[in-house]
Amino acid sequence: MRAEARIFLILTAFFLIVAPVYWFTTHETTGTAALILTFFLSLMITGYLALIARRIDDRPEDKREGEIVEGAGEVGFFPPQSIWPLFCALSLAFVMVGIVIGWWIVIIAGALGVVSLTGMIYQYYRGEHAH
Repeated sequence: MRAEARIFLILTAFFLIVAPVYWFTTHETTGTAALILTFFLSLMITGYLALIARRIDDRPEDKREGEIVEGAGEVGFFPPQSIWPLFCALSLAFVMVGIVIGWWIVIIAGALGVVSLTGMIYQYYRGEHAH
């Protein structure tokens, strides 16, 4: 996490320099406010990454002499194919169409959305991929 914290520290310094320069050259309040908020956002991310970097052990990416072999192992869990995201997206699409055409479609699509979201949440508790 140290490398990521350094990258965001550079971004924070960049926005700290750019925001006043932008204000003095354009005198635009909207862009200046956006740059100031971007500065605070990158400062917040920098602080979070720096705190996390102190808590965890060194990763191979953080070591100067780190090798690729050190990062080998299980990467994470990748879900198998699932049809439920398609049904969730279709339900949301029907809700949007229902807002335009008629509220009765929103009610039906909302019920289908609850069913499809429940199916997506509980897909690993039954069937072939249950654990």
